[in-house]
Amino acid sequence: MSYQNTNLIKICLVEDDNIIREGFVMLLNENQGFKVVSAYNNCEDFLKNVQNDKPNVVLMDIELPGMNGIEGIERTKKIYPHAQIIVVTVYENDDLVFKALCAGAGGYLTKNMPSQRLIEAIREIMGGGAPMSTNIARLVVASFQKNHNSPLSSRETEVLELLSRGKSYSNIAEGLFIDKETVRTHIKNIYWKLEVHSKAEAIEKAMKEKLI
Repeated sequence: MSYQNTNLIKICLVEDDNIIREGFVMLLNENQGFKVVSAYNNCEDFLKNVQNDKPNVVLMDIELPGMNGIEGIERTKKIYPHAQIIVVTVYENDDLVFKALCAGAGGYLTKNMPSQRLIEAIREIMGGGAPMSTNIARLVVASFQKNHNSPLSSRETEVLELLSRGKSYSNIAEGLFIDKETVRTHIKNIYWKLEVHSKAEAIEKAMKEKLI
């Protein structure tokens, strides 16, 4: 049975990597009931056309030329609140996940997912679900298990979590879109607030007190 146009799930893509964007277009258009109405490499062009495109679902990257995906999500929700937005990105850090969800994203997937998961996620969000990659769902659950009386700010907590995973200052700076000097300042503040003098002591105390 062929789908009538009224039954099609209309999808817009915002992805600056040409190969990934074209791959998603092919994958989605091969599925009965899906139609990619437009694919953009930046948020600005997408936002100009979103009311004409009228997408049911938007697949949005985070790191984009010009406006980033977080701001893109916020603006999309103001201009065209009916759109369901799924973030599709390489980034897995807490701060970006929560910023995206607070901005109005209804799902969050990482690009290393199997292609079939993207298909399932679109159906899931259209059915009222909140599709997330397994590792992202773990981050969300872990955030509710933390000690919310922590003396650390959310950014300090994030820096300490990344340190505990063995990330270097450079990795942390890159992942959080801040410079290395800012990372060093956060770490000094962490040591001072936790009354410790080393990375190992800070991680041990934070884990013991469920701060991370």
